[in-house]
Amino acid sequence: MQLTVITDEISQDFEHALDVMLEYGIKGAELRGLWGTNIAELTDEQAARAKACLAARGMHVVCLATPFFKCDLEQSPAVSESTGNAAGPLHLATAHPFAKQMDILRRCIALAHTFDTKMLRVFSFWRKAALTHEIEAQILGAFDEPLRLAKQSGITLALENEHACFLGSGAETAHFMRQKTSPNLKVVWDPGNAFSMGEQAFPDGYEAVKPWITHVHVKDARMIETPDHGLQTQFCVIGEGQIDYAAQFAALKADGYQGCISLETHFVPPTGSGADGKGTPEDGSRPCLAALRTLLPADTV
Repeated sequence: MQLTVITDEISQDFEHALDVMLEYGIKGAELRGLWGTNIAELTDEQAARAKACLAARGMHVVCLATPFFKCDLEQSPAVSESTGNAAGPLHLATAHPFAKQMDILRRCIALAHTFDTKMLRVFSFWRKAALTHEIEAQILGAFDEPLRLAKQSGITLALENEHACFLGSGAETAHFMRQKTSPNLKVVWDPGNAFSMGEQAFPDGYEAVKPWITHVHVKDARMIETPDHGLQTQFCVIGEGQIDYAAQFAALKADGYQGCISLETHFVPPTGSGADGKGTPEDGSRPCLAALRTLLPADTV
């Protein structure tokens, strides 16, 4: 296994993020936001600059964390017409309707070739209604054209289970994958997102989705009670939450997983090194990286 990081979980200052990663012996980068720009909107000049930054440090790109299909499933009568409002985080990406998504994919495929990676992280539309058989059928159909293009381009679409999207749990994602068989479609397993869905991420979600996992995102969390007596997800340092990451990592090793463990902590402490005294993404990522070096198998690079 290889420990990697989504660089903007440390900083939008791409060079600084890479330097912090090197402090922890990490040479694999996942790209999402660079210098305040989402990966899908990176210019050719910015891409060239980023590639030079990586090369100067002997680093490489493992995945582009694209916003593809983070939009409304507008062709489904069960989902209301797009209001232009996102139902979850876009991480600097511009919100675009379904009709514009293939343009996003084509641009991201071009960038994947630039960065010498074959993996694009993708999604399954904003969850603005209950997941029904009808909606699942619409999602299955929506992946036909992207998968044809992925095959032509030699690209793997890595579908992330995202709690703000229709396929949020391991079980939902596995049900979809059993129906949409393609060598160009795999899964980004995110235990933290499954946990936010109310699923027992390990072992239940993992066991469901295990056959299709090609990439892993890690964030830890605990459920806390809000003043109105509801529950919400509170992110924390890896290993300090309610997800059994020690057992999850041991299972990945035992099952022969050879891919990346990519930090996507989302944890920002309330106080830290920010100019205003507040915590920064780097303040959250550093203790997570230290914890991962302890929790992951000793032969993790």
